[in-house]
Amino acid sequence: MQTVNIHEAKTQFSRLVDAAASGEEIVIAKAGKPAARLVPMERLKVARRFGGLKGKVRIAEDFDAPLPDDVIAAFEGR
Repeated sequence: MQTVNIHEAKTQFSRLVDAAASGEEIVIAKAGKPAARLVPMERLKVARRFGGLKGKVRIAEDFDAPLPDDVIAAFEGR
């Protein structure tokens, strides 16, 4: 664990964030007393369930059909 004062933390913020992101804990001190802790974010593991939207999403039969000429013209700015 690394301890830095506020002035150093302000001037080295990017480096300290990179260090915290790689797993290091940094204590930020004010007048020599610990005031805050910079720690890495915990990655949330989301359990994915296949088929969770089954029956809730409907894709139209013509989903991949060519677009009408007027819609294509609008996209192209004509």
